[in-house]
Amino acid sequence: MSMSVGCFALVDPFSVLDHQLDRIRDWGFTYADVTDTGDGAVLGNHFGFSAVASLDANPYDLKRAFEERGLTITSWCAHSDLLDPAAPWRYGTSQIIKAVRGAAAIGVEHVITTEGEPTTAWGKGLTDDEAIFTICEKLAEPVRVAEDHGVQILLEPHGPYTATVDGLERILTRVGSEALGVNLDTGNSWLGGTDPIDIVKAFGDRIKHVHWKDLGPEWEEHRGTMFGCGMSTIALGTGVIDIDGVIKALTDIGYSGHTTLEIAGDEAVLGSAEYLRGRGADVGNVAAAAS
Repeated sequence: MSMSVGCFALVDPFSVLDHQLDRIRDWGFTYADVTDTGDGAVLGNHFGFSAVASLDANPYDLKRAFEERGLTITSWCAHSDLLDPAAPWRYGTSQIIKAVRGAAAIGVEHVITTEGEPTTAWGKGLTDDEAIFTICEKLAEPVRVAEDHGVQILLEPHGPYTATVDGLERILTRVGSEALGVNLDTGNSWLGGTDPIDIVKAFGDRIKHVHWKDLGPEWEEHRGTMFGCGMSTIALGTGVIDIDGVIKALTDIGYSGHTTLEIAGDEAVLGSAEYLRGRGADVGNVAAAAS
């Protein structure tokens, strides 16, 4: 299997994006994501305690920040809230479209999004059919923009519908566009109650990116009731998820794309890179950095 391994650009809390990229470069990675995004001005960036990339900034500044450190952007994350009512203060259709346009401008092929868990009484009261409809309705224009910009939007298991094979299939079928694919997240799918291997088998070449996480046994009691965790704190191969089985399943479908470690902590990050390097993945110069 030929796949690259990059790093989630949110490895140290309360630090600016430049710091995150410096850490990723110093570890020896050559790939990273645009991870945390938002509209307009970001006060946390000005005062030095957040790593948010503004969707309204010049995307070429973002590209230069990565390139100056020898990093290639492999995806642009635009996680959203598609089950609650649309509102100016909720990340949804408008922000995904901005992410698509920004990604297209600097040659990033994939924008990753999800539906998220509902937080309002309205969202929590939706029937399954209503939920699928509202997700697809809010994705319809972003997908159309993605088609015109040569970008693919990828659905990540990070909510009650994207965390299931049936839910993903219903969304992909209803939207009906090749500009909508799948980002496999090994930890989120498992936590949501679905074996990530089943997602690989179900969606095959519609999987265009992979997020790596392993989770410890303390997460088992939450399985099927939580639909996503931002980061894992343990190295791949040391938890309860069958990561080797996922690698085999990806090999079987001929996967040869980018992947990202969503893992925090130096030892866990470097141990995960070594784990994947030992299975034939391209981890850049991480082994040299670890020594």
